[in-house]
Amino acid sequence: MNKKWPLGVSKIDSRRYRFNVWAPFINLIEVHIVAPEDSYHALQKNSEGYHVGEAECGPGTRYLYRLDGDRQLPDPASYCQPDGVHGPSQIPSFEYEWHDDQWHGIMLHNYIIYELHVGTFSQDGNFESIISAIPFFKELGITAVELMPVAQFSGDRNWGYDGVYPFAVQSSYGGALGLKKLVDALHQNGLAVILDVVYNHLGPEGNYLQSFGPYFTDKYRTPWGMAVNFDGAESDEVRRYFIENALYWIREFHIDALRLDAVHGIFDFSAYPILQELTETIHEEALLSNGLVHVIAESDLNNSRLVKSLDLGGFGMDAQWNDDFHHILHALITGERLGYYQDFGTIDQMVRAYRDGYVYSGLKSAFRGRRHGNSSREIPAERFIVFSQNHDQVGNRMLGERLSELAPPEALKLAAGLVLLSPNIPLLFMGEEYAETAGFAYFVSHSDKNLLDAVRNGRKNEFSAFEWIKEPPDPVDPATFESSKLNLNLRSEAFHKVLFDFYKQLIDLRKSHPALRHLSKDELEVFGYEKQKALFVRRWFNDNEIICVFHFGDEGVSLTLPLPVGSWEKILDSAESTWAGPGTSVPAKLYSEGELLFNLRPFQLIVCTNTGDA
Repeated sequence: MNKKWPLGVSKIDSRRYRFNVWAPFINLIEVHIVAPEDSYHALQKNSEGYHVGEAECGPGTRYLYRLDGDRQLPDPASYCQPDGVHGPSQIPSFEYEWHDDQWHGIMLHNYIIYELHVGTFSQDGNFESIISAIPFFKELGITAVELMPVAQFSGDRNWGYDGVYPFAVQSSYGGALGLKKLVDALHQNGLAVILDVVYNHLGPEGNYLQSFGPYFTDKYRTPWGMAVNFDGAESDEVRRYFIENALYWIREFHIDALRLDAVHGIFDFSAYPILQELTETIHEEALLSNGLVHVIAESDLNNSRLVKSLDLGGFGMDAQWNDDFHHILHALITGERLGYYQDFGTIDQMVRAYRDGYVYSGLKSAFRGRRHGNSSREIPAERFIVFSQNHDQVGNRMLGERLSELAPPEALKLAAGLVLLSPNIPLLFMGEEYAETAGFAYFVSHSDKNLLDAVRNGRKNEFSAFEWIKEPPDPVDPATFESSKLNLNLRSEAFHKVLFDFYKQLIDLRKSHPALRHLSKDELEVFGYEKQKALFVRRWFNDNEIICVFHFGDEGVSLTLPLPVGSWEKILDSAESTWAGPGTSVPAKLYSEGELLFNLRPFQLIVCTNTGDA
């Protein structure tokens, strides 16, 4: 492959820039400089299908590629699209003075993730507004901010998964400069940055990749149409495009981790799969830069190969989202059993989620009509990211309801405890920590009327398995987008403040107690009580020991639990009046001779630590 020059445009000196575009089946490509002047510059094609050439120009120059003297299109590796997905590409100023030279990343086991959508996190919906929220992140206690995709998409309202220029930062968010300022500020405040990237498809509007080369294949089909060509003819250069994109985020924007969207939509049956090559390349880049860069997968396959080490035949990825954990938590707390929730709903499944990772590890799935998954028992606990809510699980509901609309206040505290006291990496979805009242709906702003109609109809069909009979919010209506914006000020009001303080307390416990901070399946015991709807968890590290009692029932229950011999101190009780609870009968000091009776209130969470006294 021609790796001598980066894809797209690169600076030669103050007056000259180089253009490099892969188009193996195009005979002639010319750079059409459209502003500030109007001129054409022919590129030279080499044997590998790359068209390379130079032109006198500078930052701010707008340009298009003319293909075989006919069609003119933006650069497929454009770094800036100021006029939208159909307009000319622009040469950005790559110069930026970083202030994070002392930042080298943080270990994955220290991640406490806060997932957010740039456009709805604030009223302004841009990177600058997130910078102003850094004191809020630090007060909450999170250690990593995860940004939903920021690659340029059509219009100014989108989740980001319809991006069509993977190298260009969404202009309405603040562009490349705005993202650099945000990452710089977060690093200076000790916070890591995860970026969600989409390598399984491109969006439907402004996607011109196929006009340049065989980036897609009809050999496989995905929910979004043709699959990316990762294993067919000419796929070496397609792989180069996406690998270079991943390295671009790390080198140019100092991103600490990439979350790969829906890798089950990436089809590659070659001997050296793209996911393995991508992961190895990113880890090599991290070594060269003396930093830590993590690769995180989203997958619904329950395939432990993703996170198994290379020497065990895995891809070596650092972590993956564990949807099973969410599904069982949601089913137990809300009672929902429609759609994929039909496979979930027992305490034993929560035991498996805590102890092993996957709930479905070869078991028959009624929803899928077949066996699903393989064993994750030997996968380290820190390789799983768990959550009670995320953008998909909220936004892909018909009405975009958050858990706070589906469960009582006591259950919200229980859900928070299940996530933040788990031996896995916790993820919070923006606003859950104070029971945000705005939902998170699906929204788009494409300009193609037929495409908009298809989106509307597609959303309606998507909910058929759930038997929801209401009408979904119109994804095209700007009001749907506006209604999804957060109101962070709620965190200082009534129960919102109580829940926010509860989250802060849970995070503080996780950080301050070695037994909770140490993520291990070996120093962990989990017991389930199906009839009483309770879960008992014991975690320890050296001389620190923690027990957690989670009660999922909506009525009180008495339960004898195997509390180890000794004296115990209660350090958190969700039923106490401090947390707006109904009151508790569990005393502050406990002594056990091997088991102890607990009288549990509905949805109660209790956390105790050993005092060291016999």
